[in-house]
Amino acid sequence: MIVARTLAELRAARAAVSGTVGLVPTMGALHDGHRTLLDHARADNDAVVATIFVNPAQFGPNEDFSAYPRTVEADLATFERAGVDIAFTPLTAEVYPPGFQTTVEVEHVSQGLEGGRRPGHFKGVATVVAKLFNMAQPTTAYFGQKDAQQVVVIRRMAADLNFPTDIAVIPTQREADGLALSSRNRYLTPAECAAAPVIYRALTAAGEMYAAGERHPDALRATMQAVLASEPLGRVDYVSLADPVTLRELDTPTDAPMLASLTVQIGQPRLLDNALFPLHLNTRAGLTQTLGKT
Repeated sequence: MIVARTLAELRAARAAVSGTVGLVPTMGALHDGHRTLLDHARADNDAVVATIFVNPAQFGPNEDFSAYPRTVEADLATFERAGVDIAFTPLTAEVYPPGFQTTVEVEHVSQGLEGGRRPGHFKGVATVVAKLFNMAQPTTAYFGQKDAQQVVVIRRMAADLNFPTDIAVIPTQREADGLALSSRNRYLTPAECAAAPVIYRALTAAGEMYAAGERHPDALRATMQAVLASEPLGRVDYVSLADPVTLRELDTPTDAPMLASLTVQIGQPRLLDNALFPLHLNTRAGLTQTLGKT
């Protein structure tokens, strides 16, 4: 595995590989969810580029960029075991050199949900992903379902700016109790860990109602809210049922796919999760077709 720390090193290594290239962008602190992305990229492509970059542009003023976990050496070992060909671990000045003043902003799909609570977050995400697409020139880029709005934003950006890169969406990896894997989970106490699966239970309850024939968004939202209310350690931020392409909130019944997403604060972290309804769409093929592929 080649470890590139500068753009020049990345481009030299990228020029030496041929065929299809999969890109797995990460901010490090890898868990099994990231490893699944790496496995898909390795199975699909002739070469794999994986990145570790804690992107300051996507952190808001009340979010502690300096506290984000950094485990670079362990992450590089994970990359190597997964068969990554090129690991890119740039310094901030390499990505945002002196005088940098260009950003990418995807307007409508970045405004609600997380975008409404973290102003500027998705501008930072879109900017760094656009740069990584230009730097690595991937055939396909791999993202996790758990950050569904991020995937929708990146899909829109890639389509609008004509990047020749497909967006593959890999299903959320979970603990046995349903809790979505996340770097944030390390901040949960044992009691909070026991409480956190209520998030998945809320999604599942609404998904089962959908399977039984319920189509009214208000009824499905109410079911998720009721399940979440049963857990006293959880503080609900939002519960959403939206169009999975536009992210507009749904207010009338429809047989078209729905994106159920919610964020709940349990202890220190805000925990995000989501599911497509009908539930059978929560496969790589269903997710990629609905949320990702450009």
